[in-house]
Amino acid sequence: MAKKNITHGFHLVKGKSHHAMEDYMVARFKQVDDNELGLFAIFDGHLSQDIPDYLCSHLFENILNEPDFWTETEKAIKRAYRITDTKILEKATDFERGGSTAVTAILINGIKLVVANVGDSRAVICKNGVAKQLSVDHEPSKERANIESRGGFVSNLPGDVARVDGQLAVARAFGDKSLKEHLSSVPDVSLEMIDEGTEFFILGSDGLWVKLKLVFFRADGM
Repeated sequence: MAKKNITHGFHLVKGKSHHAMEDYMVARFKQVDDNELGLFAIFDGHLSQDIPDYLCSHLFENILNEPDFWTETEKAIKRAYRITDTKILEKATDFERGGSTAVTAILINGIKLVVANVGDSRAVICKNGVAKQLSVDHEPSKERANIESRGGFVSNLPGDVARVDGQLAVARAFGDKSLKEHLSSVPDVSLEMIDEGTEFFILGSDGLWVKLKLVFFRADGM
């Protein structure tokens, strides 16, 4: 990144499942007028490559096209997430079944970091040797009341994780048209300032906590 001494990298590892890789990522810098943006994301697909691939191509574009992105960033991101999910559902007949979680991070001029997520991929920042999670794990057990208010249910079978309608292990996701009445695609959004104590920032799918699979940037000499 030109304005700050910030570097980034990524690593993807396919699991032992017999289907194709369903995780997609974004890690790049973009100049917008006088602003330099770092765009980072992980889209963790389930039963689908089409939806995480679509998110890779469209979600940041939709966010940056929101007219109030620079003035009301949180509202703009939430609106862009909703618009993107609506477009995915409209194209459901063109896509495979399933959906995708998402965690996105936008670094504005190396100073302001805006994180949003739906699902269970995580964003973690380390400042002065202390790790802090910036995302929210959207687990069905935590959102049972909302799921049940929409007519769904949360299963808790022995030896398994909680699942929406006995199927999906996250309470929020893009796509999943067959479950969408009981799911949300509204992201949690958080803001963090990057300062001299910031050491690094990591985006990782849920697989990171079992096997290494992440996007990160490191801030040095700031």
